[in-house]
Amino acid sequence: MNARVTRSPLRLRPDPRRVITKLFVPGEEVPEHESRSAAVIRRVMALDEDTACAALERTVRLFAGRHRDVRVTFADNFASVSHRLPEDVGLSESRRLLIGAYFTHEYAVEGAALCNPSMVAHPDQSGTAPGQVRFVLSVRGIGEGHLSSIGFRTGLAGPGGVLSVDPQPGIISTGLHRDSIYEKSLFQGKLADRGHHDEVSAVLNRWLPAKFTGAELDELLAGLHPKLVARQAAHRTVELVRWIAACNYTTEFPEDSVVSGRVLWPIGPSERHGMEDARFVLFTDDDGDQTYYATYTAYDGVDVEPQLLQTNDFRTFRVSQTTGSAARNKGMALFPRRIGGRFAALSRGDGESTAVTTTDDIRTWNDPRPVAVPARDWDLVQVGNCGSPIETPEGWLVLTHGVGPMRLYSMGAMLLDLDEPWKVLATLAEPLLVPSSTERDGYVPNVVYSCGGLLHGDTLVIPYGASDATIGLATTSVSALIDAMER
Repeated sequence: MNARVTRSPLRLRPDPRRVITKLFVPGEEVPEHESRSAAVIRRVMALDEDTACAALERTVRLFAGRHRDVRVTFADNFASVSHRLPEDVGLSESRRLLIGAYFTHEYAVEGAALCNPSMVAHPDQSGTAPGQVRFVLSVRGIGEGHLSSIGFRTGLAGPGGVLSVDPQPGIISTGLHRDSIYEKSLFQGKLADRGHHDEVSAVLNRWLPAKFTGAELDELLAGLHPKLVARQAAHRTVELVRWIAACNYTTEFPEDSVVSGRVLWPIGPSERHGMEDARFVLFTDDDGDQTYYATYTAYDGVDVEPQLLQTNDFRTFRVSQTTGSAARNKGMALFPRRIGGRFAALSRGDGESTAVTTTDDIRTWNDPRPVAVPARDWDLVQVGNCGSPIETPEGWLVLTHGVGPMRLYSMGAMLLDLDEPWKVLATLAEPLLVPSSTERDGYVPNVVYSCGGLLHGDTLVIPYGASDATIGLATTSVSALIDAMER
């Protein structure tokens, strides 16, 4: 028996109109180049006041309708380069804002590609009709320089697999960054992962409380004994500690913004080359409390590692690193509840096979147990998950992906035991979804890939990226899919 998938006619395509503002430093577009900031500022300062005012007003008219408050952005970017001006120079507000405008540029977050979606129930289900569920769809947008960010769409899933996606707002926002409350256990884990077992780490372990602020960390580092700080290893450890702190932060969006108008933009140094492939899941704890988590791939230009997002409302997001031997590579996906009192996740630490790992601390993962290895002609390069497991009475339903000849990606499925998820109960012998003739061409050809589906009654809604050119939506019967599996 073969499982049947129905493709929706809906297609989401990259929208180059979804633009954000970024700090622009002329000459530093490539790291090796020298800044030309001083020269640009001198030229702006040489303009007469009337010309400067006219240039500012023209610029504001051109861009005000594309961003929330472009004048605030210009003021902030002026502050970023104001150190280039003499302390005693007097500037009008118009000239300050104009200088800020010269150090600002737009970035199209989906200018190159749109892919790798995951779907969860929206936190606000008010106003839905019987049989409908409102959803949040996370997407990976890729822009110039292959920089990835995490965006959102919203929509409705109705009876009979009827799907709709809401119109997008004209203006998007990257939110405001603020420091998080840090956890000592995470710092201990990251230092241990990198082999930093020295006296500086011992001081931190001794004197930091279990949870601490950035100010408390700064105070402790400033008070290190001078003889410790003078040692070369100490400098490296202090640098790593500050790097860990910068990688863990909170992003908050304006209250009057909508979910689809929010973009999680890379801020931490571990993700400076992209936030990729978020796998969102609505997690229900043993006491009934619910939290949205997402594991995603942080890419710094050299290394990749899984990191964790946490939110209750899709407006405030806490970003934190993970640690441990199972927190490696790409493709970690959380189970939607504890199993035997422990958090559980799928991982792919070796880069080619799927494992299950459990933990008492959601940020620390060790001891992975293999559950799937490359074995069929369509997945001999690697196997992995396509999102968080979905609970059914028969077991944990896991959408999978496999990579075959010519790096062709296909989607499959397997069923894991509810109480012992490292035990595979059944698998789909043939792919569930392969690229159709209209889905093979794109930024990354010959790929169908999902980061998580949504269970709605007996219908599984599967959002999937098609060759990083479009996002498609498909549905299948969960009961028929499980029946089609081989035990």
